[in-house]
Amino acid sequence: MGGRIVAVSGKSGCGNTTVSRLLAAKLGFSLVNYTFRNMAQEYGLPLDRILEMASADFSFDRELDAKQVQLARAGDCVIGSRLAIWLLPDADLLVYLYADLETRASRIRAREGGDAAAVLEATTARDERDRKRFKSVYGIDNNDYRFADLVINAGRFDPEAITDIVVSALGRASTPSGGKGARI
Repeated sequence: MGGRIVAVSGKSGCGNTTVSRLLAAKLGFSLVNYTFRNMAQEYGLPLDRILEMASADFSFDRELDAKQVQLARAGDCVIGSRLAIWLLPDADLLVYLYADLETRASRIRAREGGDAAAVLEATTARDERDRKRFKSVYGIDNNDYRFADLVINAGRFDPEAITDIVVSALGRASTPSGGKGARI
């Protein structure tokens, strides 16, 4: 690896992007958050078209994830993605954020608007779609994050508190702890 890497994962609405941005700023690390939106710009295509193509061809997922890993290995960084902890198992710290479905749907609704019941239903459907896609593409079950160094209930802590917890854990990560999976 080219530097220290903190990998942050979690399902939609857990605050992965927010925490990753805050964490990168606090640590003075670069932020790796390469998405299908970035890929669409590079291809010169509308985002909807890339998403449509990606739904029919898993090579887009593989390309996107390979680019994230490449960017992360360039130097000190925080990588925030649904699969970061699975794609970079040798990162200095593997962080998984979780929150219950209702909390996540409420956050998504606050961010994007919509009817509460419809957002809850869409979030449930997205979770299932993502789980099936990750299983098909990589054999990854994103419901199994027991190997993470740190699992944080993002429904209990605000993004700033989570950032402080992760910074503290990173400072102690070089000390052998004898195991993984600390839960907070």
